[in-house]
Amino acid sequence: MTSTRRGERLLDLVEVMDRLRAECPWTQQQTHASLARYLLEEAHETLEALDAGDADLLREELGDLLMQVVFHAAVADTTGEGWDVDDVAVGITDKLVRRNPHVFADGTATTAEEVDAAWQAVKATEKARTSPLEGIAPTLPALATAAKALERVPDLDTSGDDVGSRLLQLVAEASAQGVDAEEALRRALRERLA
Repeated sequence: MTSTRRGERLLDLVEVMDRLRAECPWTQQQTHASLARYLLEEAHETLEALDAGDADLLREELGDLLMQVVFHAAVADTTGEGWDVDDVAVGITDKLVRRNPHVFADGTATTAEEVDAAWQAVKATEKARTSPLEGIAPTLPALATAAKALERVPDLDTSGDDVGSRLLQLVAEASAQGVDAEEALRRALRERLA
């Protein structure tokens, strides 16, 4: 039996995508813009599989999501954007090493909370933000956007009686309890509509 190194099959995916990009008329026509809807769809299908607790479906959907990453990298490579799948891998690998000094350097974090705080501190030095909303995707759902904004601005004014303020207050309450408001609402809907 031949053993393979973990991750070796990712190279097969890259080779398949390269061949599709070279030989498949549909694949050749795709751009980042034309693929955007598929990336969003696959991300949502992955979340659906995760919510369902179906490990086999999750594995399948993660494959579809991974294919989108490799596809976008192939588009960038073949359109002369100056980067490819290796640059994507190098970027995320370097980021993981940099932001986890407790594993790869002389960091002292020993609890999950300390690890998160160290991650956020390194991230803050890398990304000089001019606004609390900078770096939060405008397409992120509103509850998730509110939770991220509350993380960045702990003393954010949530007062008010209008619906938006009350929703913000609920997101702040959920965050204080360690609850993801977006996931809590999705779960409540699933339970009631199943």
